[in-house]
Amino acid sequence: MPLPMSKTDKQTDFERLLPRLMDYAKAAGAEAADALIYESVSASVSVRLGKVEDVERSEGRDLGLRVLIGKRQASVSTTDFSDDSLKQTAERCVAMAKAAPEDPFCGLAPKERLYKGPEIDLEMFDGAEPSADEMRERALICEQTALDVAGVTNSSGASCSYGSGRSYFVTSDGFLGKNEGGSHSLSVSVLAGEGTAMERDYDYDSKTFLTDLKSPEEIGRHAGERAVRRLNPQKMASRTAPVLFEQRLAASLLGSLAGAVNGAAIARGVSFLKDKLGAQIFRDNITISDDPRRKRGFGSQIFDGEGVESLPFHLIHKGVLTQWFLNSAQSRQLGLETNGRATRGTGGPGGSGSTNLTLEPGVHSLEDLLAMAQNGLYLTDMFGPQVNPNTGDYSVGCAGFEIKGGEIAGPVSEITIAGNLMEMYGNLIPGNDLVIRGSVNAPSLLIESMTIAGS
Repeated sequence: MPLPMSKTDKQTDFERLLPRLMDYAKAAGAEAADALIYESVSASVSVRLGKVEDVERSEGRDLGLRVLIGKRQASVSTTDFSDDSLKQTAERCVAMAKAAPEDPFCGLAPKERLYKGPEIDLEMFDGAEPSADEMRERALICEQTALDVAGVTNSSGASCSYGSGRSYFVTSDGFLGKNEGGSHSLSVSVLAGEGTAMERDYDYDSKTFLTDLKSPEEIGRHAGERAVRRLNPQKMASRTAPVLFEQRLAASLLGSLAGAVNGAAIARGVSFLKDKLGAQIFRDNITISDDPRRKRGFGSQIFDGEGVESLPFHLIHKGVLTQWFLNSAQSRQLGLETNGRATRGTGGPGGSGSTNLTLEPGVHSLEDLLAMAQNGLYLTDMFGPQVNPNTGDYSVGCAGFEIKGGEIAGPVSEITIAGNLMEMYGNLIPGNDLVIRGSVNAPSLLIESMTIAGS
């Protein structure tokens, strides 16, 4: 749960350490500085054919300091939090900044934009850390349920994992805040058929609260049924036809959009959308929101990686592109205002990105979309999409099911689909089956025309 630090908060070691680091940086010659501490815990158990294969757990913490002298900046990271190390880190960072080239756009976020409260509970972490035995049991049940599906003959394994992290961020302007979050995941991959005719598929789920996670039985059964359904695929004749992206794959098209509207790409002029701010990209019934205030959202935050308050906005409103994802440096370069989408790691000054990016559902059911497609491809698996960021040209190897007469027919594989993202976005039709699976989400999406390369 992201919370601002108030005077009544119990002071942790990290909350005392970071302001002290700011003092060391200023004493060494920094004009301004910020710093981030990130600590994390992760654990996982992997099983295959009823036996445990791996049990892993890791804990880590890292500190990143950035200092600014005029229009020069430098960053240093360390895992040594001793007082002597902090002083040396500050001195090294200042020395590096003095030798760095000038960057006319670098600097802290505007002080008036820093988050000042109130406290908001976004339910980012349930505090539950399952034991290795509990994770093993979930993975075993999930795999066995998949293996029990008629036609499933082998397993690639199942995995249950847990992770949590907490970050503390401070600026020399007086901001001090923390974020924390966690997640629970379960996945399984199985094979159906025999010999060279085997087909593989999977299912998974991931949630911030363990109580929201799908049951091992549901995930396993779905994975097994998907694998069996893919048996005996045929080649599909090459054509230009509609392509329907299955719901769990549809978010990949939003990932390409997020990259194209990232402030760094726009500032460098390496995006096919660089001249499209305020332009109609989608049809006027399409809304794509970015909501950092979503409860239990994977990308939820009250403030961004620079301490700036993060508020929801429509990236696409009635089909029109309204925003870039900006941090303060990018906004200065573009002559705009930061919109609270800075990202920050311990290894450098940071970038920008989305929080909880969602293409809002439409009114059409999956059956409606299939009927609209008539004779095309229902895409259920992809292998490494290729996108040219400058032109938006898009291609991907895939598998799925042929659509005949508006209904799902037999499985097909060894297909490549291609198009241009501008054209694809312009003739996109969303379904009504949105499921929140991560930080980027979309319902099933019908692209009315793409090039399908098959037999």
